[in-house]
Amino acid sequence: MNTWITLSIATLAYAGIAAGSWPGLRANRATIALMGAGLLLAAGQIRFDQIGQFLDLNTLILLFSMMILNANLQMSGFFRLAGGSLLRLAKTPRAFLAVEILLSGLLSAFFLNDTICLMFTPFILNMMLTARRNPLPYLIALATAANIGSTATLTGNPQNMIIGVASGIAYVDFSLALLPAALLGMGGIWLVLVWLYPDEFRAEAFDPALRRVSVYRPLLLKTLIIVAGLLAAFLAGVPVALASFLAACALLFTRRIRPEKMLKEIDWDLLVFFSALFIVTGSLEANGVSQWIFGLMRLGPETGPAAFAAITVILSNLVSNVPAVLLLRPVIPTLSDPRAGWLALAAASTLAGNLTLLGSVANLIVAEIARKRGVEMSFWEYTKAGALITLISLVTGIGWIALFVWR
Repeated sequence: MNTWITLSIATLAYAGIAAGSWPGLRANRATIALMGAGLLLAAGQIRFDQIGQFLDLNTLILLFSMMILNANLQMSGFFRLAGGSLLRLAKTPRAFLAVEILLSGLLSAFFLNDTICLMFTPFILNMMLTARRNPLPYLIALATAANIGSTATLTGNPQNMIIGVASGIAYVDFSLALLPAALLGMGGIWLVLVWLYPDEFRAEAFDPALRRVSVYRPLLLKTLIIVAGLLAAFLAGVPVALASFLAACALLFTRRIRPEKMLKEIDWDLLVFFSALFIVTGSLEANGVSQWIFGLMRLGPETGPAAFAAITVILSNLVSNVPAVLLLRPVIPTLSDPRAGWLALAAASTLAGNLTLLGSVANLIVAEIARKRGVEMSFWEYTKAGALITLISLVTGIGWIALFVWR
């Protein structure tokens, strides 16, 4: 009986998380996950004293620490400086698209894909509207490149952070395995968008007005030094959560930035969402629901990379990629090659986010900021490009893992 009650409440919560709301209620994904946890407690499916063991503190600390790092980069003007460099490197639409994809993907690998979309969307919109260009392909490129680029590192997106903590795979080993998949996927973005928008990507040069970029040099220098130290710690094999937390603490030693200004940049909703989601998913494991689901899926040692990736893609688009990773996390040790299973889970869950406009938070950030500026990126406008980009990136990415990583 407990299994069905837990499954019913969790399904209700996941449906709300996927849709972003519950009918008749003012709720977002964070509050829906919290309400799901509350219903599980009220129904007696979990005990209050179990909550602590469900929370993955390493992942929460890592996510919080990266938010502090990103807040300092934003306040110092780093992202404005990166955007200005993008303009100077490219003069034709095709060259600009290529540099935009590479820069967005590279920055997302280190500083979270959602952050890059949040910082770069206004910049892309302002530049393209000023130059009287069609902003849509460049906005689609930003969202999809941020998602694909984030595949390459353990700190690129929230689901990779969960995988990094759970798997114990070293930062460098993870990147060496998935960087080729990310680069192949980014190449697919350029091909698809140039093909779908031929009028926009003609050979003529365009020269939008360059504005002077202002930066806060003392904070920028300090933050970049700490970022360099953080990357060195990753390369040295220091646990990513520990290294990120120490870097965040180092950034808090300041005489210039008021703490409340920096703390306003923290995405508290996301931290609450993750905490509640850990509880909901933990209830499925504690009550045997996860094992029952995996039995129906016939996941086990005989499951190959293609089948496992297909299940991950389907689940990621049904309940979103972070819940999918949490649901599939317990089954990885049963696979014939658990290390490759973790890598396939990271790649497939992230790349699946490009399939539709609703596939990832990064996509929604871009679409919402554009809408406020009068640029409508419709579901189908995005999906006609996103579906092709997802197909190419999944075939190349999972193919890479199947051929060179999975044993």
